[in-house]
Amino acid sequence: MNTPSANLREGMKNLARVSLILIYSFFILHSTASAQVKWHSIDEAANAKIGTRIYLVDFYTDWCGYCKKMDRETFSDATVAKIINKYFYPVKFNAEGNSTFNWFGQTYTPNSGRRRAHSFARGLQGYPTTVLYLADGKPLQAVPGFYSAQDFVIILWYFASGDYKKYPYGRYQRIFDKEIRPVMEKELKKQ
Repeated sequence: MNTPSANLREGMKNLARVSLILIYSFFILHSTASAQVKWHSIDEAANAKIGTRIYLVDFYTDWCGYCKKMDRETFSDATVAKIINKYFYPVKFNAEGNSTFNWFGQTYTPNSGRRRAHSFARGLQGYPTTVLYLADGKPLQAVPGFYSAQDFVIILWYFASGDYKKYPYGRYQRIFDKEIRPVMEKELKKQ
């Protein structure tokens, strides 16, 4: 038979469980909400002074399912967002958009007709494609296709850290978890 004190103890345990769940949920939602890439437009990028950072341009289209998946699953990851916001100048660019702009002395215009790809997206093989540009506007690397957050972190850190100058990418992937990730995590904790 349950006594009033036993019921009170059980009620307190349940209250403690609910409180822990609420606190945990708050931290999960807070970390997800703060895990956002601070995207810029191509017009902002064309006039930005980015210092030693690298332009990261996400070429997407409105109809591209993998572009949406990359936004939902990869760019929303806390580590991906932190690396991008800290080391890159992130730009969202609709590869079928209709803007005209100047990028490092070259004017880019929309295309019309059957092939709707914007002239700035010329040469890309598909979407999504992430293209990295040096601060002077010269292309560094095109990264075509969808990547999981785990795989994209490796790519991002390879360029953000400058390790692309030291290692072939295949070797970098093999040593990442044991040798590189601890260094990356330490760097990301710094303000």
